Amino acid sequence: MKQIDRLQALGLFDSRVPRYTSYPTAPVFSSETGASQQAMQLQALDPEVPVSVYIHIPFCERLCWFCACRTQGTQTLSPVESYIGTLEQELKLVAPLLPKGLKMGRMHWGGGTPTILPPHLIHRLAQAVKEVFLQAEDWEFSVEIDPTMVDRGKINALAAEGMNRASIGIQDFDPLVQQAIGRAQPFEATRACVEDLRRAGIKSLNADLVYGLPHQTQARMADTVEKVLSLTPDRLALFGYAHVPWMAKRQKLIKEETLPDDLARYHLAALAADKFAEAGFASIGIDHFARPGDGLETASRTGHLRRNFQGYTDDTCPSLIGFGASSISRFAGGYIQNAPATPAYVQRVEAGQLTGVRGHTMSQEDMLRGRAIEMLMCEFTLDRDELRRRFGSLSETLAQDLAQIAARFGDLAHLDEETLEISPAGRPLTRIIASCLDQHMPEGARFSRAS
Repeated sequence: MKQIDRLQALGLFDSRVPRYTSYPTAPVFSSETGASQQAMQLQALDPEVPVSVYIHIPFCERLCWFCACRTQGTQTLSPVESYIGTLEQELKLVAPLLPKGLKMGRMHWGGGTPTILPPHLIHRLAQAVKEVFLQAEDWEFSVEIDPTMVDRGKINALAAEGMNRASIGIQDFDPLVQQAIGRAQPFEATRACVEDLRRAGIKSLNADLVYGLPHQTQARMADTVEKVLSLTPDRLALFGYAHVPWMAKRQKLIKEETLPDDLARYHLAALAADKFAEAGFASIGIDHFARPGDGLETASRTGHLRRNFQGYTDDTCPSLIGFGASSISRFAGGYIQNAPATPAYVQRVEAGQLTGVRGHTMSQEDMLRGRAIEMLMCEFTLDRDELRRRFGSLSETLAQDLAQIAARFGDLAHLDEETLEISPAGRPLTRIIASCLDQHMPEGARFSRAS
């Protein structure tokens, strides 16, 4: 049996499983965990341990059809400016609950389109955060950037506030593909953005690509990859398009008959990965790539790679505090999500209430399995000895699940006395294998395809 046939038989093209940027995944969150637990978790933070801070900006001037993020369109700056005021209020609500002297090791602005903010709002928001959190010595500030929604003034404002890593959304450079997903983005505009970022002193540059988009072919993907490599990014992410029109209504604008089939998707991803390897990038996890010496490559090589809501990261902060509508915070005791809808989020802040409305309180077994899944996603190896050192004895159910994985996947997921190791040939199945350790797989939840 050919390798691709074996992967198909094991569910690569049929399975819909989580991406495991958290465990348990967000569909498991419930209203039983909310603002009261949020307050307790904030108060329990160790002032000696830096935290990550995430700021969600849900606004876009255009709503790209392929996107499943929580965003809303606006043609004026008025709702954006009002929202920044709400973020300032939320920061003031959280500040009294934090231990004195707490530092942030990382800050990330995502969306939506953070670069919809003009310079004066960039400064205003950054200063509001800095009034609440001190900065660690190795502080990193990253921002998601739409090259069509940024100029030198915005880039210089972000750099002045400390931005030292930028993440550029590219997806695909082919005009036909861009037209089919509602995202016009000329290569020249992207190149000009990159030049402005480098000129402003931004030393770390990420670029995001997506495979499985309408009208993508091997030739079009090869051309996009060549253009991306000419921009000399430091990190790359290659995500599979998740067609979930039942969740993201705007995706109904994409004609399903224009999407590449399962086998074509697989070969598109393989083509891009091969070209990244030829260009000297190291493969990181299942869908990231980094130049040798980049922080992500170093973390992967030294066993410090982690998984969070932005994907793979070298962020070692154990806690993440999310601000803004739909943001998710991660604490030692579990997850808390802010009110997802912007009006509901604003209403809570204006009422003087913390914004967490749903979440999950972690059990010891959750923590164990969460780390086990993260090991597989980051290192393709589950080390039972490390799990014992961290959590004590392992549960019988985990041992049973590992044995079932070995029986199902054979040499693609080899199990010995101490480790479960996914072979290079089995790595396309990593999310499926990880899902076998998931005790909270929600019934009826519809995740993205594994391929």
